[in-house]
Amino acid sequence: QVQVVESGGGLVQAGGSLTLSCTASGLRYDDFAMGWFRQVPGKEREGIACRSYSGGSIYYSDSVKGRFNISRDNVKNNILYLQMSNLNREDTAMYYCAADDVGLGCGEASYEYWGQGTQVTVSP
Repeated sequence: QVQVVESGGGLVQAGGSLTLSCTASGLRYDDFAMGWFRQVPGKEREGIACRSYSGGSIYYSDSVKGRFNISRDNVKNNILYLQMSNLNREDTAMYYCAADDVGLGCGEASYEYWGQGTQVTVSP
């Protein structure tokens, strides 16, 4: 059974930093792709940072490029991190981690397995 679990969300002041973590287990192979998505009420889920297992393919959306960093520890049970800095109110959203055996790009349809989400709220 595949499990994807995010952690690390919370309340942070504008200009601050926060790091999200995600673990994925139960996929058929170890070299699966992982990514971070976010969604605000009334809007579609947006792929913001995705990477292949090796890190040879990394994608950032324009909205987070230069402020967020995606990294992955392939030794410690495939932990995916999202280091977020210089946060602003537009970053307030539910953040989801996703995994997929292939996971090409950073589109929602490219990922099969999803976590429950962790809320990030940026205060003024």
